[in-house]
Amino acid sequence: MADLQHKSDQDGEPTLKRSIGPFQMALYGLGSMLGAGIYGLIGKAAGEVGNAVWLAFLVALVAALLTALSYASLGSRYPRAAGAVYVAQRAYGFPLLSFMVGLALVCSGLTSIATQSRVFGANFSELFGLDAIPVAALALCYLFATTAIIFRGIQEAMWVNILCTVVSIAGLVLVVAVGMSYWGSVDYFETPPTSGGDQTFLIVIQGAVLAFFAFIGFEDMYNVAEEVREPETTIPIGLISAMLIAALVYVAVAITAVSVVPWQDLAAAPGPITEVVARAAPFIPPILFTAITIFAVANTGLVNFVTASRLLYGMARQNLLPDHLGKVHRHRRTPHIAILVLFLILVPLALMGTIAELAAATVLLLLTVFSVVNGALFILKGRKGEPPGRFEIPRIIPAMGFLVCLGLIVVRVSTGDWRAPAIAGALLLACFLIYVLMRRLDPEAISEIGEDG
Repeated sequence: MADLQHKSDQDGEPTLKRSIGPFQMALYGLGSMLGAGIYGLIGKAAGEVGNAVWLAFLVALVAALLTALSYASLGSRYPRAAGAVYVAQRAYGFPLLSFMVGLALVCSGLTSIATQSRVFGANFSELFGLDAIPVAALALCYLFATTAIIFRGIQEAMWVNILCTVVSIAGLVLVVAVGMSYWGSVDYFETPPTSGGDQTFLIVIQGAVLAFFAFIGFEDMYNVAEEVREPETTIPIGLISAMLIAALVYVAVAITAVSVVPWQDLAAAPGPITEVVARAAPFIPPILFTAITIFAVANTGLVNFVTASRLLYGMARQNLLPDHLGKVHRHRRTPHIAILVLFLILVPLALMGTIAELAAATVLLLLTVFSVVNGALFILKGRKGEPPGRFEIPRIIPAMGFLVCLGLIVVRVSTGDWRAPAIAGALLLACFLIYVLMRRLDPEAISEIGEDG
């Protein structure tokens, strides 16, 4: 990484600015994980697991931590933008796979940003009574403002992220604070009744599959590696800290929720967290959580936008995308062309309305990427001559992470709507066709994949 940055400086090309420390790194990951999704996920998980929803989050933490540890180890070994793409190429040596990993991550980011922009618009309209203004117009205003912040600089984006993350955490801490007096009032191992005897273990596992997705977002931290100070240590510290803090918040909120509201009512409530606060502290106006939701969704979109722009930048630097996407603005030190391209793609996506099925499909792609990354670390750890990282883990961890992600893919495909796997397959086919087109247009670039430009 140092060699790459030194080379760029010698060539007179501007590079990304290293300004992210451990504290900012942890909050960046928290900002991605602690989105508005947790406000609805608690109710769904309670419907699956009953009062044992807190236990499902702990099991999910263990499952997610396997892949997170792989990312932390890879970040200490190969701290690069689009790191997952780089390690896939380094481990497998298969350009098509590396290309599809990168575009799968970009697709995931784009659908998330577009979704968050519309949620932001809807909540902003509700909070300020702007019924006369279309939600799509407010969503576009959000996209424009976010684009401007990210173009301005990584430090500015990080300060906005810190503000939004603190507000999001404060909202969840408020839920715990008003409901803590109810702790101990229920049996925290009570699960929904079944006809087949005691099936607590299986029920908790089912709930953990659902709760696992509350931890998705940790992977975003690897993609800003070229803007992190001392990334070999900062990435592992920030990533693991963010995971543990998120788990602590989730477990505390889960215990509070089922203590205040019976799990049956929690599962049926349209706004589970709002219901908890309404019963524990009816003096708090519900509109407060509408405001907090605005910060949460704005933050998730911001983090995903930063991540997606660094993915395009990193893929261009690895000769997987056109060179222009790897350009850095001389004064702002941000990948300005990649940011602009993303904005132009996001505008029609945000105007499409609901893209829930597309979002569900990209979750499958994300799990596939996790499997590829775990497999890559397993291969690289067994290959002689690979540089050791500052944060090493036993080889069994990426192997177990691979199996867990594979299992989650099977569960999602076998129990979910057929449309999500079909859309995921269509996206992969589109990635393949783009790859074939690029190879025909510029075969020399493809032959140099992995050699940073």
